[in-house]
Amino acid sequence: MKQWNSVGEILDFAIVNEQQAHDFYDDLAGKMDRPWMSQIFKNFAKEELGHKKKLEDIKAGKKWGPSEKKALDLQIGDYLVADQASPQMDYQQALILAMKKEKKAFKLYTNLAETCGDANLENVFLALAQEEAKHKLRFEIEYDDYIMTEN
Repeated sequence: MKQWNSVGEILDFAIVNEQQAHDFYDDLAGKMDRPWMSQIFKNFAKEELGHKKKLEDIKAGKKWGPSEKKALDLQIGDYLVADQASPQMDYQQALILAMKKEKKAFKLYTNLAETCGDANLENVFLALAQEEAKHKLRFEIEYDDYIMTEN
């Protein structure tokens, strides 16, 4: 992992990462042919902007506490192969891609927590890791409910 020169540098990196996550889900929403599928991804895009705002607030000096509970991990996404987002992508492929993205985000924040060298920031990154784990869980539940029950 990259060596950081300051807490501000770490926060800037995380802020950019959350913007990219928003853009990813917003783009994915635009590729869905059913309105309800599109809305699911638009909601996730909005949540990623919420994470970005929290990080910006922390950078501005506000405090943010860690999550009370750890998110359950069904590990469904750990065994699926993800494709790149495409206009022809069906709902199953989109869910797989989203699960993989959330797993990577969880790992990113866990690694940032381990390497940041600041106890308060470590708690922030661990809380964000749990937020990303919750996102992955929601995609896994969706996958279990709508894809696995159809097969």
